[in-house]
Amino acid sequence: MADSSDEKIRETVRKGYADIAKGQSGCCCGSASPDKLAEAIGYTREELEALPDGANMGLSCGNPTAIADLKPGQVVLDLGSGGGFDVFIAARKVGPTGRAIGVDMTPDMLSNARASTAAFTKKTGLSNVEFRLGEIEHLPVADGSADVVLSNCVINLSPDKQQVWKEIARVLKPGGKACISDLALKKPLPKQVLESAAALVSCVAGAVLIDVPVMLMLVKICLRTQGWFKSAKE
Repeated sequence: MADSSDEKIRETVRKGYADIAKGQSGCCCGSASPDKLAEAIGYTREELEALPDGANMGLSCGNPTAIADLKPGQVVLDLGSGGGFDVFIAARKVGPTGRAIGVDMTPDMLSNARASTAAFTKKTGLSNVEFRLGEIEHLPVADGSADVVLSNCVINLSPDKQQVWKEIARVLKPGGKACISDLALKKPLPKQVLESAAALVSCVAGAVLIDVPVMLMLVKICLRTQGWFKSAKE
């Protein structure tokens, strides 16, 4: 049975991102210009122009697709896919023989992403995207079915990050990889910030604390399913 505090966190995040999806509040990690933010963190103008209107909501804190080295025919899974930003970009890279799947727990975000799918197909000629409702701690995806897992500024929102990594390990094929962009803290936050719903939805309160000499504040990792992932499954 899920811990009540974990469910409270999920509900806070779900409500916050539902408001963003409906345009009732600003973006969490973004700026007044989502395209400028995206270009600043490595997305190309060509990638952005191929997106359906509204897919880029300024929620990125990095560019996991840039380090994923996606290949035609691969199956890509995006955790916390929001309006479909990275899913649509990945879909172009894996081509008609590949598949890009987004998972999000916020119905309003899924509605936006699904509504954009027809426009994406019209623009690109591709029909290789899918969006599923679910939590990243309990992915609605079969074991060993993904070549690559992406996540962009989402794992910090989870109240059970270890479970997220176990799920990533479960769904990846042998030799698959996880390419993650997320936020991390250089020092502990004050108690009032940790307990702030706004700070949680803004990708701050749930960020992990790091050893500064070892990690950068913007964490970008690409881990292959060896060693660490093997231990994560146990």
